[in-house]
Amino acid sequence: MSDILVEVERRISLRPDVALILGSGLGAFADELKDAVSIPTTELDGYPKSTVAGHAGRIVAGKLGQTAVLCFQGRIHLYEGYSPQEVILPVHIAHHLGCHTLLVTNAAGGIDPHFQPGDLMLIEDHINLQFRNPLRHSALTAEQRFVDMSEPYDKNLRELARQTAMEQGIPLKRGVMCALLGPTYETPAEVQMMKRLGASAACMSTVPEVIAARALGLRVLGISCITNPAAGISPEPLRHDEVQAVAAQVSKRFRALLRGILSKLPPATQANTK
Repeated sequence: MSDILVEVERRISLRPDVALILGSGLGAFADELKDAVSIPTTELDGYPKSTVAGHAGRIVAGKLGQTAVLCFQGRIHLYEGYSPQEVILPVHIAHHLGCHTLLVTNAAGGIDPHFQPGDLMLIEDHINLQFRNPLRHSALTAEQRFVDMSEPYDKNLRELARQTAMEQGIPLKRGVMCALLGPTYETPAEVQMMKRLGASAACMSTVPEVIAARALGLRVLGISCITNPAAGISPEPLRHDEVQAVAAQVSKRFRALLRGILSKLPPATQANTK
């Protein structure tokens, strides 16, 4: 990992304070950055290869207004065969470059029957049914291992996102994200189980990155794009290409919300240069 951190730092001249991990079909936000430097992850020896459609596999750094931003176009998933420690590599890169805030996005299936494809959901909490934890490592100190998760998603950032959405006239649902291992979609019985547990939506990502970010002291904001009803909510079968298509349709609205949030981040998270 250390070689990758050094190489990314060598190729990026900005010291970003904000990092974004962009989920399925949501990578277009990185194209809005000015004076951007783009690093294909295939050029980084040892970086896990993204094998999922809708995940470009690039690290992009640039400016959005006065804020220096680090974007990961596409994430790494456990279901691709990677370890939890490999999945959280983007979080370690963000921390190494000086980021204090992490915005995570994903495409998710709606469990709440009031959710519709195209809705945006502010993640208030999560349930980890992946049964994996990236902090499971013998070399960690007690402070790194026993991380307080009573507020995984920063309440001040959630309020900022809610206010921004209201000002822009963008409906923003709220709910609990349940993360499963994948890559299969959930069965109707599993969806009903998650509903009883209090989940509003389901995904196959995000939670490992959030755990790692909290362990490293990063503030976290999470927003999901509800791309489909979860199994059993709708009689239609689930398909990944439809997930991508809905995410693409919502992309303009999603990007506007992200721009608004980044423009309002407090001074402690504003950009600086090496």
